[in-house]
Amino acid sequence: MTVKYFPKIVWSLPEKARASTHLYKYQEWLKNHKGLIFKDYEALRQWSINEIENFWESIWQYFKIKSNTPYTRVLNNEPMPRARWFEGATVNYAEHIIKGKNYFSPAIKFSSESSPLSILTWESLENQVAHIAHFLKQQGVKKGDCVVGYLPNIPEAIVAFLATASIGAIWSSCSPDFGTNSVVERFNLIEPKVLFAVDGYQYNVKPFDRTEIINQMVKSLPSLERVVIIPNLSSFSQEKYDFTSVFDFKNIQNTEGGDYPLIFEPVDFSHPLYVLYSSGTTGAPKAITHCHGGILLEHFKYLALHNDLHAGEVFFWYTTTGWMMWNFQISVLLLGGTIFLYDGSPTYPHISSLWALAEKAHVAHFGTSAPYLIACMKAGLDARPYTAKYLKSINSTGSPLPPEVYTYVYEKIKENVWLTSMSGGTDVCTAWVGANPLLPVYEGEIQCRCLGCAMESFNEKNEPIYDAVGEMVVLKPMPSMPIYFWGDTDYAKYTESYFEMYEGIWRHGDWLNITRRGSLTIQGRSDATLNRHGIRIGTAEIYRVLDKIPDIKDALIVNIEQEGGNHYMPLFIVLNEHYKLTKELNQTVKTALKEAYTPRHVPDVIIEVPDIPYTISGKKMEAPVKKILMGIPLSKAANQGAMRNPEALDFFIKNREKL
Repeated sequence: MTVKYFPKIVWSLPEKARASTHLYKYQEWLKNHKGLIFKDYEALRQWSINEIENFWESIWQYFKIKSNTPYTRVLNNEPMPRARWFEGATVNYAEHIIKGKNYFSPAIKFSSESSPLSILTWESLENQVAHIAHFLKQQGVKKGDCVVGYLPNIPEAIVAFLATASIGAIWSSCSPDFGTNSVVERFNLIEPKVLFAVDGYQYNVKPFDRTEIINQMVKSLPSLERVVIIPNLSSFSQEKYDFTSVFDFKNIQNTEGGDYPLIFEPVDFSHPLYVLYSSGTTGAPKAITHCHGGILLEHFKYLALHNDLHAGEVFFWYTTTGWMMWNFQISVLLLGGTIFLYDGSPTYPHISSLWALAEKAHVAHFGTSAPYLIACMKAGLDARPYTAKYLKSINSTGSPLPPEVYTYVYEKIKENVWLTSMSGGTDVCTAWVGANPLLPVYEGEIQCRCLGCAMESFNEKNEPIYDAVGEMVVLKPMPSMPIYFWGDTDYAKYTESYFEMYEGIWRHGDWLNITRRGSLTIQGRSDATLNRHGIRIGTAEIYRVLDKIPDIKDALIVNIEQEGGNHYMPLFIVLNEHYKLTKELNQTVKTALKEAYTPRHVPDVIIEVPDIPYTISGKKMEAPVKKILMGIPLSKAANQGAMRNPEALDFFIKNREKL
């Protein structure tokens, strides 16, 4: 007799608190205004995907979206990717941000390695946005023009973005740790008129001057007409720059007679709000374009109904301006929440620093990545002294969260915290599987598919399956899907990216297991699958086992198909300090993988490396490493400008023949 394993429940909301959640109140609103009653969450979700027009119209109504003109229909009759929402409506994202202002708490809290905790009030935020919007209009920037930022995670970046959005211009940003070529490659796609940039930034105590990189960028971006410098390392000096149309951000803010009214330009629901970029690790990045209305509806839905963010609560996500989580966190302001921004190393001066900062900033919702929580676990960090009073939820994304991290969080961070794992991406600028305050958290699992998300796991016959791993697909459109890729007028790149495998169905590129109780696990990228001797292995399975071995700090695995049906599967590991790759450790790894899964999960060889290559957004670069080992030139295998640590590839390049 086979005993089926059910993971334990590690969190559930107390019954007395359920009525205070946004999701509960939304269901009450549906009952009172639409006559709709649902027996459980899955029944509600099924309604949201079976009657998608009624569902998204209810989100519009529930969150009181302001439109200057009425919409003629909720959704057109075109299939993905040509689906269009709320045609006829004219909205403005920035207007809804200011509409959500909450005078009882600040709009933004900020801290960095070199500056103590400070606040930006709603009044000050509105005033600063008005100043920058006025400046942009003075410089001839109009609706549909592009404005870009080369900025760290600082309040000025949010001000510049909201000012851009308020006049109907289009925003895009990269963090200042991007290399020159990588930034130029991205920004040249959209031909920006104005660049906001910092003179430099600090990370792990070390200052990084970006003056010369800015000079190089300006020479390589012929569309640029103006540059605004935000002095971050030193005071502003025009002599540092090789161009004349350069302005000091602080001077713009301090302009006399600056009682400028903040006027919002109404734009079509599908008017571009910002452009995000695919990682571009192996080829040219795609300019993924999101719209005002789609982001408004989706972020209201997720942050309120799924994340249960309330006015006055402080929301933090460790991010950079080059990751979609930066864009996502700004929408906290829609609900009157407070954003806590941090610029610097997450482990400076100690791995507990973020938790200490979170306590000081009164953070209720703490957002991070799975690798950070794994690093805290392996360091044996006890964060409980920092989390007792304010912390309500911990949110994790970027990669699957292993079950043992759940155990660690409840033992060493906070015993009654709501630990949620979420997954989505740059493609939709949200999570389409993630949190739910009314459902339990099962150890090692994501709570649910989100409302309005018609997601399934497909087997080889293109049939939905449960309690088994399949291809993640989305069957129906969502408002925050990209309106297009910039310059992709015939939708060719868009179709190639998501709709090539299944016509009219979005294929996301993840391995997904949907359980019959509605929770989920993601097994890693399907395009990085280890297909070994007919056995499909998700890389996340390998990493989940390795995360339990204290000697190992990080790892990367690839499988190379060879002639004659042979396979070569090396495992590359980075060891923690004072550990060595001994015969005993080698055997420990192999035994652990064999016992957890199958003999085919055991690598052919285990090799110690100095570092594991990552994208700037924190994803392991398995595919580029595989290409390098297969003899593909570096220029075609990886885009080093899109990497967090390009020097990590040196080992693989130098030792390719030997490996």
